[in-house]
Amino acid sequence: MAQDGDLLHIVTTDNIPARRAALGRLVIWGSAGLLVLTAGLQSLDASGRIDVGFANWRPTLYAYVFWAICLCWGQVLTRGEQGKRTLFVLPAVLFVLSLAILPLIFGLGIAFSDWNLSSPTGRKFNGLDNVRQMWGDPFFWNAMLNMVWYTLAIIVEYAIAFGLALMLNGQIRARKFFRVAFLLPLMLSPVAVSWMIGKSMMEARFGPLARLGRALGWDEPSFFGTPEMARFVIMAMDAWTFIPFMMIMILAGLQAIPKELQEAAKVDGANGWRGFWEVTFPLMLPVSITAILIRIIFKLKLADIIINVTSGGPGGATDSVTSFIYREYRDRSNVGYGTLLAMVYLVFIIITMTVLLKLTDRWARPKY
Repeated sequence: MAQDGDLLHIVTTDNIPARRAALGRLVIWGSAGLLVLTAGLQSLDASGRIDVGFANWRPTLYAYVFWAICLCWGQVLTRGEQGKRTLFVLPAVLFVLSLAILPLIFGLGIAFSDWNLSSPTGRKFNGLDNVRQMWGDPFFWNAMLNMVWYTLAIIVEYAIAFGLALMLNGQIRARKFFRVAFLLPLMLSPVAVSWMIGKSMMEARFGPLARLGRALGWDEPSFFGTPEMARFVIMAMDAWTFIPFMMIMILAGLQAIPKELQEAAKVDGANGWRGFWEVTFPLMLPVSITAILIRIIFKLKLADIIINVTSGGPGGATDSVTSFIYREYRDRSNVGYGTLLAMVYLVFIIITMTVLLKLTDRWARPKY
């Protein structure tokens, strides 16, 4: 038997009348049926099979909002107090559903359509034609290969960031000044970096770096003339922007290592490289993995610098998947094919990050 003072924390089962529960189920399933009917009619109208007279997708949106309200109300009718507690979470779930899942379903419909904004015929369902086009598109697979090289460059970025963090963690002169100076690239927008460095300093005719190259004997300085050189410059500009991000995370991890532990390691003879490899690096492994995974996420979205500096050139040599999809939309107005590429790339990112998280969790887990 519970004490009187504990009544506030007791969850009781409501004695809900059968008529009230039946009304709640009718509200939930009736509104759900109305939503399905409206969405079905809207889809048939959009495909041209019937003419209902819907000018846009607002009827489906209104039906979804009505269903969401009825679902919340029905939870209270059918479950009583437990239903009221569900209302603390259910509206947020429905909001996320409306912002993420529903646009994804709508995007899938576009992905399997022939929809070019310059075509007078509008959008038409074309089945797997976009998939076949993607499978035989050498520029798309070249962009995927470029993403492999761009992602592998993170290893070099991590090494540089770790070295800078070790230096800033040491007792050097003007340490505070260098900490601020090394963070300046992170404060700049990638678009600003691309125009300031790629379009201005590296301009082949009048750019200061091109003039310096000619002064040193480089007859025709061109930083984006060959695929290899252009790809390397894109990597360098992107690295210059985001190495400070990894550096500041690693520096925070280094400062969190207890000094007593480092001093004990020195007493045991772990100095210099041995102390770093056997003490510092293992302790920094969780922070390092976190920094690398976040950097990979940023790298998979690489587009700003490429679009502004090279537009994917020369000949698509510097394209990332994101910049290639952007040019499908902007230059070719190919909404259907571009949406399919975006969906495929989304699945690729989800699978890649899931596998990496599983591997890193198993690798970084302490072994006792």
